[in-house]
Amino acid sequence: MEPKQFKRVVLKLSGEALAGEKGYGIDPAIVDSVAKQIKETVSNGLQVAVVVGGGNIWRGLSGSSRGMDRATADYMGMLATVINSLALQDALEQCEVDTRVQTAIEMRQVAEPYIRRRAIRHLEKGRVVIFAAGTGNPYFSTDTTAALRAAEIEADVILMAKKNVDGVYDSDPQLNPDAVKFEELKYIEVIQRGLGVMDSTATSLCMDNDIPIIVFGIDEPGNIVRAALGQSIGTVVGGN
Repeated sequence: MEPKQFKRVVLKLSGEALAGEKGYGIDPAIVDSVAKQIKETVSNGLQVAVVVGGGNIWRGLSGSSRGMDRATADYMGMLATVINSLALQDALEQCEVDTRVQTAIEMRQVAEPYIRRRAIRHLEKGRVVIFAAGTGNPYFSTDTTAALRAAEIEADVILMAKKNVDGVYDSDPQLNPDAVKFEELKYIEVIQRGLGVMDSTATSLCMDNDIPIIVFGIDEPGNIVRAALGQSIGTVVGGN
């Protein structure tokens, strides 16, 4: 992919990425690092929206696999994303970055309700917008949230920040030392090969709306900025 300056990006962070080495909870040092990279991205003239997962606190699928009602487990997962979003908002504001959290489930005491036009207006004013509580519906992942919100706000790209991996491989690089990294992939290849970039619903949504995805590692400081500036990093998914 040639270097390209995007105007509006959606950054997708997994909950696990905020947990650091412990694998659970919130690591303040990691959140602070992410906030500083987002600040640098904004200072480069980009509009940044963020979707955060909640797997460091609660995973809906894990709860439902143990007998919990799936919808209830998923709603709990949505609340976990709100906790992460508020932590990231606080870190950004400590860096003097104007930030708004918008939730798909109304909780006016802590965040704004999600309103598409208001979100776009915030972005145009240089504010970072964090989309929390998923889509507001059970059975949909935060990957799907990222794809849906990216389509709604007409983002140029989705930046998929991954932990412990620097792109998309043909097999798990942590289990297979001979795993081959892809530089570029088409949406349909991701779906057909089951490569796990996003779930199939999210990938299909990106394909239908022609939203490119850049998959990269978050472990190396500065990678969020590099990806946002369109530098050659990770794996680029796009094209039919």
